Amino acid sequence: MPKFVHPTALIEDNVSIGPGTSIWDNVHIRHGSTIGDDCIVGEKTYICNAVTIEDGVMISASTTFTNDRFPRAATNDLTQLKPSEPDEHTLPTLVKQGATIGAGCTIGNDLSIGRFAMVGMGSLVTRSVDDFHLVIGHPAKPIGCVCRCGQPLVRFAEMRDPVVEVRCSACGLPYRITGQKVEELDPPA
Repeated sequence: MPKFVHPTALIEDNVSIGPGTSIWDNVHIRHGSTIGDDCIVGEKTYICNAVTIEDGVMISASTTFTNDRFPRAATNDLTQLKPSEPDEHTLPTLVKQGATIGAGCTIGNDLSIGRFAMVGMGSLVTRSVDDFHLVIGHPAKPIGCVCRCGQPLVRFAEMRDPVVEVRCSACGLPYRITGQKVEELDPPA
């Protein structure tokens, strides 16, 4: 059972929400979505069907998920509205454990956001994001990487060596960064 669901949140049938998760005001979660344990879904967020959010994810206010690359309101002959049920054009999105999505982001479809990745506020995500990557912009591009605790580790443009080992300045967790691949050296149990 969720920790908190604001009374103005609209949660459709066939939505799974894990224990400890908080759903804030004016959130709309469409049928067929899955939200993991201990997540936060910020106000005015829209989560469409075919979206899966793993445990410990932060989705900040006014984030919009999409699930159709070529949407239309009506049939080709314009005689009737298209149904909003999932069909062959519905594409999935996966947000992996520990990720953070900043306020005001738009998340495309047929992609994943990696473990403990961070999407900067206002970003437009059109491609998958690797684990621990920090992405920003329109479209979002990787500029560096972050620790499990959210602190920046390295800016890719400032890397002078192809392989760097760093410790988080906030929590001390160690990482190896090879090119833009981030590896935890001593992952928590």
